[in-house]
Amino acid sequence: MISRRRFIQQTGLLTLTLPLACHLGATTVRTSGWLMPDEAAPHARTWMVFGANKDIWGRRLFPGVQENLANIALTIAEYEPVSMLVRQRDMARAYALMGDRVDFIESNMNDLWARDTAPLFVESSMGECAAIDFNFNGWGGKQAYRLDAKVAALIANHAQLPREKASVVMEGGGIEVDGQGTAIITESCALNKNRNPGMSKAEFEDALSPLLGLQKIIWLPGIKGRDITDGHTDFYARFTTPGNVVVGIDTDPDSYEYDVTREHADILANATDAQGNKLMVHPMDTPNTVRERYDSPDFAAGYVGFYVCNGAVIMQEFGDVEADRKAKNTLASLFPDRDIVALNVDAIAAGGGSIHCATQQEPRCLM
Repeated sequence: MISRRRFIQQTGLLTLTLPLACHLGATTVRTSGWLMPDEAAPHARTWMVFGANKDIWGRRLFPGVQENLANIALTIAEYEPVSMLVRQRDMARAYALMGDRVDFIESNMNDLWARDTAPLFVESSMGECAAIDFNFNGWGGKQAYRLDAKVAALIANHAQLPREKASVVMEGGGIEVDGQGTAIITESCALNKNRNPGMSKAEFEDALSPLLGLQKIIWLPGIKGRDITDGHTDFYARFTTPGNVVVGIDTDPDSYEYDVTREHADILANATDAQGNKLMVHPMDTPNTVRERYDSPDFAAGYVGFYVCNGAVIMQEFGDVEADRKAKNTLASLFPDRDIVALNVDAIAAGGGSIHCATQQEPRCLM
C-alpha cells in the first residue's frame, strides 16, 4: 500500500525552468572538499516550512496539515532547535499551535516541502559549512513554484552560510547519502527530461559529486510520471548508518510499486558502498491498513519517511498495530542510542508526503 501525491494542478502553473549555471545570483564557494553529512550527524537545527496552501490542499486537509506540521515541529524541538518559515497571514495560527517553542521567520512560499525547497547543507574537513541550491522547479513544472524557488536562498541567508547554485535541477528528497561518499538516487527523478533534459548519467554524476563529496552513486530505477516527485529516493530507501539501508517493500500485489520496491531491494542487496563494503538491507513492509479518516488513493503509507534528529528518530504510524510495531522495532534496532517517536501525520500522508518530506537538517558546523 504505497501511494503518493499525484500531479497537483493549480492555476498559475509556471513554465518549466531549465538547469541554471553555477554561481548565477549566488555566492561563489569552492566545489571541492565538500561533503554532505549523513542525516544522523549532529544538527544545528531543523528547517521546516509552515506553508500549507488551501488552494493546493483543499479545505478538508488544510487544517489537519497545519496541525501535523506543528506536531512534527514540537516533537523535534524537544531534541534540537527548529526554525520555520511562516507567511505573515499564517503567523497567528503558527503561534497558536506552537507558541515560542519554534523560531518563526516570516516568508512567502507556495507549499510546505522543506526537504525539496530548502538547500542541502555540506561541510568541509575544516568544519566550514555551505548551502547548495538545487534550482527547485516545482518537480519538473508540475506545480507553481516561483516562491518555493527562493526558499533555498532565504534559508542560506538566515543560516548565514554561503550559497552555491548547482548546475543540475533536483530536490533533497531525490537523494540519500551515507555521509561517507555514497549516495542513492532514482533515475526516474534525477535523469528526467523535466529536470535535466539531455543529461546523461555520467554527466549528472560529474556535476553532483563535487558538490556533495560523492565517490559512488547507487542508481535505483524508480517510476516516473505516477506521482508529483517522479519517484523520490526517500520514499524507497534510506541509509540509517553507513552500510545499513532500510528499503520500503510494498505489500499490495495490485500496487504499481509492488515490483519496483522488490527490484530496489535486490539492487541494494547486491551493491557496495564507496569503500567497497556490501550493504546490509533491512526491509520495511508497508502497513496493510490505515485509518479511514484520510484514506485515499494518494495516501503515502510507508515507514521509510522517518526523520533523524539529535537524539531521536521521528517516524510515522498508521494505526496498523502490528505493522507500526514492526517498523518501530526495526528503527530501534538500527538506532539503539536514539528515542523512537511515532506520530500520526495522516493529513500530510493523505497528500502523499511524510515527516522527512517536511523537514531539512542543518548540520552543526565548527566554524
